[in-house]
Amino acid sequence: MKDPGRLEALRLAGLTAAADPGMDRFARLVTRVLRVPVSLVSLLEADRQVFPGMAGMSGYWAARRETPLSHSFCQHVVADGGPLILGDTRTHPRTCASLAIPDLQVIAYAGMPLTDADGHVLGSLCAIDHQPRTWTADELRDLEDLTAACSMELRLRIASELIQRDRDHAGLLLRASIELAHARDLTDLTRRLRHLFQGPAEPTYVGLLLADGQGLWRVIDPDDIRPVESAIDRLGQDAAFPSTLAMREQRTVFVPDHAALVAGFGPDAVAGYDSLGLESVLCVPLPNRRGVLTWCWSRPHVLAPTEEAVLTTVAGYVSQAVERTRFVANRLSTAEQLQAAMLTELPDVPGLDMAALYLPAADQDMVGGDWYDAYPLPTAPPATRPALMLSIGDVIGHDVRAATVMGQIRSMLRQASLDDPAHSPATALDAIDRAIDTLPLGLGATAVHARLDLDDGRWQLTWSNAGHPPPLLHTPDGGVSILDDHDMILLGTSDDPPRHDHTRDLPPGSVLLLYTDGLVERRDEDIDAGTAYTAAVLDRHADKPLPLLLEALSTGLSEIPQRDDVAVLVVRVTGDGR
Repeated sequence: MKDPGRLEALRLAGLTAAADPGMDRFARLVTRVLRVPVSLVSLLEADRQVFPGMAGMSGYWAARRETPLSHSFCQHVVADGGPLILGDTRTHPRTCASLAIPDLQVIAYAGMPLTDADGHVLGSLCAIDHQPRTWTADELRDLEDLTAACSMELRLRIASELIQRDRDHAGLLLRASIELAHARDLTDLTRRLRHLFQGPAEPTYVGLLLADGQGLWRVIDPDDIRPVESAIDRLGQDAAFPSTLAMREQRTVFVPDHAALVAGFGPDAVAGYDSLGLESVLCVPLPNRRGVLTWCWSRPHVLAPTEEAVLTTVAGYVSQAVERTRFVANRLSTAEQLQAAMLTELPDVPGLDMAALYLPAADQDMVGGDWYDAYPLPTAPPATRPALMLSIGDVIGHDVRAATVMGQIRSMLRQASLDDPAHSPATALDAIDRAIDTLPLGLGATAVHARLDLDDGRWQLTWSNAGHPPPLLHTPDGGVSILDDHDMILLGTSDDPPRHDHTRDLPPGSVLLLYTDGLVERRDEDIDAGTAYTAAVLDRHADKPLPLLLEALSTGLSEIPQRDDVAVLVVRVTGDGR
């Protein structure tokens, strides 16, 4: 009676302890045709019988539309796989002790087996009389015909559910191909994988175990740690578990129920699954021995061939996603280390307060060529006053090459500034243009290069802009100004017009903001709108400590899809440098 195939057919039929119009109609037909007071469409679940179809029955059990097996004659129909015909249930040794006799007044009983297309007996269509009765051959033929029609109705419902399940499987494969392809890392992959499965057959747990030299380790989402992950986070390669067997033998391993788990695997596996309330598990090895994908259910599960094919296909998608995320992680780690080594530690300059921010691109596929730089100029003769060079820039591209070119341009820009006695930002940018014309440095770059000098106790800004987003300057008495004077980007073309230096006095309390386009550019709005918004944020928060100002400027960036790299350098004038 606990046959998984039979129970799965019941689940697919979608009938339980609730009235169903179609099944009630069959029960009424039986009462009219056989002239009996009570008729039931009784389906046998694992531990009870339910009545989706019922006519003539009243009282407590009728209201519940179910009884325990102590009140079930239907269980004998299912066990025998054939009709149960009794003129007086009180005199039959198999039924005389049934509580259905005193509680439901089942004295005469005629039950025919309701079957699915595979021959599973799901329950019975039964005629009940409250008095002893001799069932005639015509009555039994009529009941048999009605039972055949009722069985056909059940089969149609099961077939319809199977068709819908096939459609759901097709939809699942489509969602899986899209969702898993966008996984950013292994944790995100696990999270997306769990959200794929919905519906009555939804697994209790979906897990990903990856292989290393010692066995299998579980990928855990720290925001959604399941009990199984706390209890069994790593398995040795020789452990007597379904997942390790699937890994060792490189084949799908399916455990349909608890009995199969006990018969086929070690006591540790049984204890582990018992402690988590899991009875059934499917383990599919990932191609190229990368690991194992597991689905677990808290009840016995029937694995249809189409379901197995779908889940095996999903495992292939997962394997591809694992390979891609690991490749990206390795590349990203290399690029991030390279870029981190090139990002400047800001100098300590009396009279100035500085802070910087760098955020990699939102898709995490690769870092780009954004950078900032700040370094003091030598004060030995001919220089007599403190001076500081500032740079912000963006090399075209988003890969390791872009980060490498960024480092080369940053270093060359430093050298060009130090080689020029006047330390002119425009002259240094011209030198970079000539270098790009000579060296194979890629498609080009944008940059703002600037110098801060003390002059009679006041700081002065001199800057040159090579096609970069304009600096923003907040002054205590003038609000925010957009320093929009600019020249061509750094392309390495020999016929570019000369570059220009621009100057502005910075009174105490001034805040200078240098940034890359990732801070202000959105795919769905004009960059001028983003610049205006950033200027407004700067105006509201200019008097706050610089870390809080940077936090205000970057609020919401993490939620922007396909966000570019972001580099920000902010300088506040606090005094005269003494």
